[in-house]
Amino acid sequence: MANVEMNSVNKPAALRSGASKNLGRTMELPWVQRYINVAGPVVMIIALSIAMLIFEPRFFELGNLMIVLQDAAIYMVLGMAMTLVITGKGIDLSIGAVAALSGLIMAMLIKDHGVNVYVAMIAAMLVGTTCGIANGLVITKLRVPDLMATLAMDVIYRGLGLVLAAGTVLARFPEPLPTLGRGHVFGFFPVAAIVGLAALAIGYVLYHHTRLGRYAIAIGGNREAAQLTGIDVDKQKIYLYALMGLCAAIAGILLTGRLNAIQSTAAVGFTLHTIAAVIVGGTVLFGGRGTMFGTLVGVLLLAMVTNALVLLRFQFFWQLVAAGVIIISSIAFYAYLRRRNNPDARFDE
Repeated sequence: MANVEMNSVNKPAALRSGASKNLGRTMELPWVQRYINVAGPVVMIIALSIAMLIFEPRFFELGNLMIVLQDAAIYMVLGMAMTLVITGKGIDLSIGAVAALSGLIMAMLIKDHGVNVYVAMIAAMLVGTTCGIANGLVITKLRVPDLMATLAMDVIYRGLGLVLAAGTVLARFPEPLPTLGRGHVFGFFPVAAIVGLAALAIGYVLYHHTRLGRYAIAIGGNREAAQLTGIDVDKQKIYLYALMGLCAAIAGILLTGRLNAIQSTAAVGFTLHTIAAVIVGGTVLFGGRGTMFGTLVGVLLLAMVTNALVLLRFQFFWQLVAAGVIIISSIAFYAYLRRRNNPDARFDE
Protein backbone atom coordinates (compact mmCIF):
# COMPACT_ATOMS: atom_id res chain seq x y z
CA MET A 1 0.00 0.00 0.00
CA ALA A 2 2.82 2.35 0.88
CA ASN A 3 4.54 1.50 -2.39
CA VAL A 4 1.37 2.32 -4.29
CA GLU A 5 1.12 5.67 -2.51
CA MET A 6 4.80 6.41 -3.15
CA ASN A 7 4.36 5.56 -6.84
CA SER A 8 1.31 7.79 -7.04
CA VAL A 9 3.25 10.62 -5.47
CA ASN A 10 6.36 10.20 -7.63
CA LYS A 11 4.47 9.66 -10.88
CA PRO A 12 3.36 13.26 -11.36
CA ALA A 13 6.91 14.43 -10.78
CA ALA A 14 8.16 11.99 -13.41
CA LEU A 15 5.42 13.09 -15.76
CA ARG A 16 6.30 16.70 -15.16
CA SER A 17 9.95 15.94 -15.88
CA GLY A 18 9.11 14.12 -19.10
CA ALA A 19 6.61 16.78 -20.04
CA SER A 20 9.19 19.49 -19.58
CA LYS A 21 11.57 17.68 -21.91
CA ASN A 22 8.83 17.23 -24.48
CA LEU A 23 7.80 20.84 -24.03
CA GLY A 24 11.34 21.97 -24.71
CA ARG A 25 11.37 19.94 -27.88
CA THR A 26 7.89 21.08 -28.85
CA MET A 27 8.84 24.73 -28.36
CA GLU A 28 11.55 24.25 -31.00
CA LEU A 29 9.18 22.74 -33.55
CA PRO A 30 7.25 25.82 -34.74
CA TRP A 31 10.42 27.52 -36.02
CA VAL A 32 11.63 24.27 -37.56
CA GLN A 33 8.32 23.47 -39.21
CA ARG A 34 7.97 27.00 -40.51
CA TYR A 35 11.37 27.44 -42.13
CA ILE A 36 13.04 24.06 -42.56
CA ASN A 37 10.94 23.12 -45.58
CA VAL A 38 12.31 25.99 -47.68
CA ALA A 39 15.86 26.08 -46.31
CA GLY A 40 17.24 23.61 -48.89
CA PRO A 41 15.89 25.25 -52.06
CA VAL A 42 16.70 28.75 -50.77
CA VAL A 43 20.31 27.72 -50.20
CA MET A 44 20.40 26.24 -53.71
CA ILE A 45 18.97 29.44 -55.23
CA ILE A 46 21.66 31.47 -53.47
CA ALA A 47 24.40 29.09 -54.64
CA LEU A 48 23.08 29.12 -58.20
CA SER A 49 22.90 32.93 -58.19
CA ILE A 50 26.53 33.20 -57.05
CA ALA A 51 27.63 30.71 -59.73
CA MET A 52 25.75 32.56 -62.48
CA LEU A 53 27.15 35.89 -61.28
CA ILE A 54 30.61 34.45 -61.91
CA PHE A 55 30.04 32.46 -65.11
CA GLU A 56 27.14 34.20 -66.89
CA PRO A 57 26.15 37.67 -65.59
CA ARG A 58 23.51 37.94 -68.34
CA PHE A 59 21.39 35.71 -66.13
CA PHE A 60 20.52 38.76 -64.00
CA GLU A 61 19.34 40.96 -66.85
CA LEU A 62 15.72 42.04 -66.34
CA GLY A 63 14.57 40.47 -69.59
CA ASN A 64 16.03 37.09 -68.65
CA LEU A 65 14.56 37.18 -65.13
CA MET A 66 11.14 37.84 -66.68
CA ILE A 67 11.66 34.78 -68.89
CA VAL A 68 12.32 32.74 -65.74
CA LEU A 69 9.06 34.02 -64.24
CA GLN A 70 7.16 33.23 -67.42
CA ASP A 71 8.59 29.72 -67.54
CA ALA A 72 7.61 29.19 -63.89
CA ALA A 73 4.05 30.54 -64.22
CA ILE A 74 2.37 27.35 -65.41
CA TYR A 75 4.02 25.33 -62.64
CA MET A 76 2.87 27.85 -60.04
CA VAL A 77 -0.72 27.11 -61.04
CA LEU A 78 -0.19 23.35 -61.08
CA GLY A 79 1.95 23.39 -57.93
CA MET A 80 -0.77 25.14 -55.92
CA ALA A 81 -3.24 22.32 -56.40
CA MET A 82 -0.60 19.59 -56.25
CA THR A 83 0.53 20.88 -52.84
CA LEU A 84 -2.98 20.34 -51.49
CA VAL A 85 -3.34 16.94 -53.17
CA ILE A 86 -0.02 15.64 -51.83
CA THR A 87 -0.73 17.09 -48.38
CA GLY A 88 -3.92 15.00 -48.44
CA LYS A 89 -1.77 11.91 -49.12
CA GLY A 90 -2.64 11.76 -52.80
CA ILE A 91 -0.84 12.28 -56.10
CA ASP A 92 -2.00 13.07 -59.63
CA LEU A 93 -0.03 11.76 -62.60
CA SER A 94 -2.63 12.80 -65.18
CA ILE A 95 -2.23 16.59 -65.04
CA GLY A 96 -0.26 16.83 -68.29
CA ALA A 97 -2.90 14.89 -70.20
CA VAL A 98 -5.72 16.91 -68.59
CA ALA A 99 -3.96 20.17 -69.54
CA ALA A 100 -3.54 18.99 -73.14
CA LEU A 101 -7.12 17.68 -73.43
CA SER A 102 -8.61 20.86 -71.95
CA GLY A 103 -6.54 23.10 -74.21
CA LEU A 104 -7.38 20.94 -77.21
CA ILE A 105 -11.14 21.10 -76.62
CA MET A 106 -10.91 24.87 -76.13
CA ALA A 107 -8.98 25.17 -79.41
CA MET A 108 -11.46 23.02 -81.32
CA LEU A 109 -14.40 25.08 -80.05
CA ILE A 110 -12.68 28.27 -81.21
CA LYS A 111 -11.28 27.07 -84.55
CA ASP A 112 -13.86 24.54 -85.69
CA HIS A 113 -17.09 25.87 -84.18
CA GLY A 114 -16.52 29.60 -83.91
CA VAL A 115 -17.21 29.71 -80.18
CA ASN A 116 -16.33 32.90 -78.30
CA VAL A 117 -12.85 32.70 -76.75
CA TYR A 118 -14.06 33.37 -73.20
CA VAL A 119 -16.79 30.74 -73.49
CA ALA A 120 -14.24 28.26 -74.84
CA MET A 121 -11.93 28.99 -71.90
CA ILE A 122 -14.76 28.33 -69.45
CA ALA A 123 -15.50 25.08 -71.31
CA ALA A 124 -11.85 24.08 -70.96
CA MET A 125 -11.97 24.68 -67.21
CA LEU A 126 -15.16 22.61 -66.96
CA VAL A 127 -13.44 19.80 -68.87
CA GLY A 128 -10.46 19.90 -66.51
CA THR A 129 -12.67 19.94 -63.43
CA THR A 130 -14.68 17.00 -64.80
CA CYS A 131 -11.48 15.04 -65.37
CA GLY A 132 -10.42 15.79 -61.79
CA ILE A 133 -13.76 14.62 -60.43
CA ALA A 134 -13.45 11.45 -62.51
CA ASN A 135 -10.03 10.82 -60.98
CA GLY A 136 -11.46 11.33 -57.49
CA LEU A 137 -14.37 8.97 -58.15
CA VAL A 138 -12.10 6.21 -59.46
CA ILE A 139 -9.92 6.57 -56.35
CA THR A 140 -12.70 6.79 -53.76
CA LYS A 141 -15.45 4.62 -55.21
CA LEU A 142 -13.45 1.94 -56.99
CA ARG A 143 -10.74 1.99 -54.28
CA VAL A 144 -7.93 2.17 -56.82
CA PRO A 145 -4.71 3.63 -55.34
CA ASP A 146 -4.11 7.25 -56.32
CA LEU A 147 -0.90 6.46 -58.19
CA MET A 148 -2.36 3.72 -60.37
CA ALA A 149 -5.71 5.46 -60.87
CA THR A 150 -4.24 8.71 -62.17
CA LEU A 151 -1.64 6.87 -64.24
CA ALA A 152 -4.43 4.92 -65.99
CA MET A 153 -6.54 8.06 -66.40
CA ASP A 154 -3.54 9.80 -67.97
CA VAL A 155 -3.54 7.18 -70.71
CA ILE A 156 -7.30 7.59 -71.18
CA TYR A 157 -7.11 11.38 -71.47
CA ARG A 158 -4.20 11.18 -73.91
CA GLY A 159 -6.17 8.70 -75.98
CA LEU A 160 -9.23 10.96 -76.01
CA GLY A 161 -7.08 13.86 -77.16
CA LEU A 162 -5.65 11.80 -80.01
CA VAL A 163 -9.12 10.67 -81.06
CA LEU A 164 -10.52 14.22 -81.03
CA ALA A 165 -7.65 15.95 -82.81
CA ALA A 166 -6.36 13.03 -84.90
CA GLY A 167 -2.82 14.19 -84.17
CA THR A 168 -3.25 17.61 -85.80
CA VAL A 169 -1.90 20.89 -84.46
CA LEU A 170 -4.34 23.75 -83.90
CA ALA A 171 -2.75 27.20 -84.00
CA ARG A 172 -3.24 30.97 -84.27
CA PHE A 173 -5.85 31.93 -81.73
CA PRO A 174 -7.52 35.28 -81.13
CA GLU A 175 -7.05 37.45 -78.06
CA PRO A 176 -6.91 37.21 -75.11
CA LEU A 177 -5.18 33.81 -75.40
CA PRO A 178 -1.82 35.08 -76.74
CA THR A 179 -1.78 37.86 -74.14
CA LEU A 180 -2.49 35.40 -71.32
CA GLY A 181 0.30 33.10 -72.43
CA ARG A 182 3.04 35.50 -73.49
CA GLY A 183 1.82 39.05 -72.93
CA HIS A 184 3.40 41.55 -70.54
CA VAL A 185 2.11 44.21 -68.17
CA PHE A 186 3.96 47.55 -68.24
CA GLY A 187 6.02 46.13 -71.06
CA PHE A 188 8.05 43.69 -68.98
CA PHE A 189 6.12 41.71 -66.33
CA PRO A 190 4.56 38.48 -67.73
CA VAL A 191 0.76 38.21 -67.55
CA ALA A 192 1.15 34.45 -67.01
CA ALA A 193 3.27 35.12 -63.91
CA ILE A 194 0.47 37.25 -62.48
CA VAL A 195 -1.92 34.32 -62.98
CA GLY A 196 0.58 31.95 -61.36
CA LEU A 197 1.22 34.16 -58.33
CA ALA A 198 -2.52 34.75 -57.92
CA ALA A 199 -3.07 30.98 -57.96
CA LEU A 200 -0.50 30.49 -55.18
CA ALA A 201 -2.09 33.30 -53.15
CA ILE A 202 -5.48 31.60 -53.48
CA GLY A 203 -3.83 28.30 -52.56
CA TYR A 204 -2.37 29.88 -49.41
CA VAL A 205 -5.86 31.00 -48.35
CA LEU A 206 -7.32 27.57 -49.15
CA TYR A 207 -4.56 25.81 -47.23
CA HIS A 208 -4.59 27.93 -44.09
CA HIS A 209 -8.08 29.39 -43.84
CA THR A 210 -10.58 26.90 -45.28
CA ARG A 211 -11.82 23.43 -44.46
CA LEU A 212 -10.34 22.10 -47.68
CA GLY A 213 -6.82 22.81 -46.44
CA ARG A 214 -7.41 21.78 -42.83
CA TYR A 215 -9.07 18.55 -43.88
CA ALA A 216 -6.25 17.79 -46.35
CA ILE A 217 -3.74 18.14 -43.51
CA ALA A 218 -5.84 15.91 -41.27
CA ILE A 219 -6.32 13.23 -43.93
CA GLY A 220 -2.65 13.24 -44.87
CA GLY A 221 -1.58 13.08 -41.24
CA ASN A 222 -3.87 10.23 -40.20
CA ARG A 223 -6.74 9.09 -42.42
CA GLU A 224 -8.36 6.90 -39.76
CA ALA A 225 -8.27 9.66 -37.16
CA ALA A 226 -9.75 12.09 -39.69
CA GLN A 227 -12.64 9.71 -40.32
CA LEU A 228 -13.25 9.30 -36.59
CA THR A 229 -13.53 13.07 -36.21
CA GLY A 230 -16.35 13.12 -38.76
CA ILE A 231 -14.48 14.19 -41.90
CA ASP A 232 -15.94 12.72 -45.09
CA VAL A 233 -12.60 11.61 -46.51
CA ASP A 234 -13.96 10.48 -49.88
CA LYS A 235 -15.76 13.77 -50.50
CA GLN A 236 -12.68 15.80 -49.57
CA LYS A 237 -10.50 13.70 -51.89
CA ILE A 238 -12.89 14.38 -54.76
CA TYR A 239 -12.76 18.10 -53.99
CA LEU A 240 -8.95 18.03 -54.04
CA TYR A 241 -8.79 16.23 -57.38
CA ALA A 242 -11.46 18.52 -58.85
CA LEU A 243 -9.27 21.50 -57.91
CA MET A 244 -6.27 19.76 -59.44
CA GLY A 245 -8.21 19.22 -62.68
CA LEU A 246 -9.27 22.87 -62.76
CA CYS A 247 -5.69 24.04 -62.30
CA ALA A 248 -4.51 21.62 -65.01
CA ALA A 249 -7.05 23.17 -67.38
CA ILE A 250 -5.82 26.69 -66.54
CA ALA A 251 -2.28 25.47 -67.21
CA GLY A 252 -3.49 24.13 -70.57
CA ILE A 253 -4.98 27.53 -71.40
CA LEU A 254 -1.72 29.31 -70.51
CA LEU A 255 0.30 26.80 -72.54
CA THR A 256 -1.97 27.24 -75.56
CA GLY A 257 -1.66 31.01 -75.30
CA ARG A 258 2.11 30.93 -74.93
CA LEU A 259 2.71 28.64 -77.91
CA ASN A 260 -0.32 30.00 -79.79
CA ALA A 261 -0.83 26.35 -80.66
CA ILE A 262 -1.89 23.07 -79.05
CA GLN A 263 -1.84 19.36 -79.85
CA SER A 264 -2.78 16.18 -78.02
CA THR A 265 0.83 15.32 -77.14
CA ALA A 266 1.51 18.65 -75.44
CA ALA A 267 2.41 19.07 -71.75
CA VAL A 268 4.18 15.72 -71.51
CA GLY A 269 6.66 16.85 -68.84
CA PHE A 270 4.19 18.75 -66.67
CA THR A 271 3.62 15.99 -64.14
CA LEU A 272 7.22 15.24 -63.16
CA HIS A 273 8.19 18.91 -63.12
CA THR A 274 5.26 19.88 -60.91
CA ILE A 275 5.73 17.07 -58.40
CA ALA A 276 9.46 17.82 -58.31
CA ALA A 277 8.84 21.51 -57.55
CA VAL A 278 6.35 20.71 -54.79
CA ILE A 279 8.58 18.13 -53.11
CA VAL A 280 11.72 20.25 -53.48
CA GLY A 281 9.77 23.09 -51.86
CA GLY A 282 9.27 21.03 -48.73
CA THR A 283 5.84 19.42 -49.04
CA VAL A 284 6.09 15.94 -47.52
CA LEU A 285 5.49 13.29 -50.18
CA PHE A 286 3.73 11.04 -47.66
CA GLY A 287 1.14 13.68 -46.78
CA GLY A 288 0.17 15.74 -43.77
CA ARG A 289 2.40 18.78 -44.32
CA GLY A 290 2.81 21.23 -47.16
CA THR A 291 3.69 24.83 -47.91
CA MET A 292 2.59 27.19 -50.68
CA PHE A 293 5.61 29.45 -50.19
CA GLY A 294 7.89 26.42 -50.42
CA THR A 295 6.17 25.43 -53.66
CA LEU A 296 6.86 28.91 -55.06
CA VAL A 297 10.53 28.57 -54.08
CA GLY A 298 10.73 25.08 -55.61
CA VAL A 299 9.14 26.24 -58.88
CA LEU A 300 11.49 29.22 -59.12
CA LEU A 301 14.53 27.05 -58.36
CA LEU A 302 13.77 24.58 -61.17
CA ALA A 303 12.97 27.40 -63.60
CA MET A 304 16.25 29.13 -62.72
CA VAL A 305 18.25 25.93 -63.20
CA THR A 306 16.68 25.29 -66.60
CA ASN A 307 17.32 28.87 -67.69
CA ALA A 308 20.91 28.78 -66.41
CA LEU A 309 21.69 25.60 -68.33
CA VAL A 310 20.27 27.15 -71.51
CA LEU A 311 22.44 30.24 -71.07
CA LEU A 312 25.46 28.03 -70.44
CA ARG A 313 24.61 26.10 -73.65
CA PHE A 314 24.10 22.72 -72.02
CA GLN A 315 22.08 20.13 -73.92
CA PHE A 316 18.46 19.56 -72.91
CA PHE A 317 19.30 16.17 -71.40
CA TRP A 318 21.48 17.82 -68.77
CA GLN A 319 18.42 19.74 -67.59
CA LEU A 320 16.83 16.41 -66.69
CA VAL A 321 19.96 15.31 -64.84
CA ALA A 322 20.09 18.61 -62.94
CA ALA A 323 16.42 18.33 -61.97
CA GLY A 324 17.01 14.85 -60.52
CA VAL A 325 20.08 15.98 -58.58
CA ILE A 326 18.15 18.94 -57.14
CA ILE A 327 15.27 16.73 -56.01
CA ILE A 328 17.56 14.27 -54.24
CA SER A 329 19.73 17.00 -52.71
CA SER A 330 16.76 19.00 -51.42
CA ILE A 331 15.04 16.00 -49.86
CA ALA A 332 18.30 14.79 -48.30
CA PHE A 333 19.02 18.27 -46.89
CA TYR A 334 15.46 18.54 -45.57
CA ALA A 335 15.67 15.12 -43.91
CA TYR A 336 19.07 15.95 -42.37
CA LEU A 337 17.82 19.17 -40.79
CA ARG A 338 14.75 17.44 -39.42
CA ARG A 339 16.83 14.68 -37.85
CA ARG A 340 19.18 17.26 -36.36
CA ASN A 341 16.32 19.11 -34.66
CA ASN A 342 14.36 15.98 -33.79
CA PRO A 343 16.49 12.82 -33.74
CA ASP A 344 13.42 10.57 -33.32
CA ALA A 345 11.67 11.90 -36.43
CA ARG A 346 11.48 10.02 -39.70
CA PHE A 347 11.22 11.77 -43.06
CA ASP A 348 7.85 10.20 -43.84
CA GLU A 349 6.25 11.40 -40.63
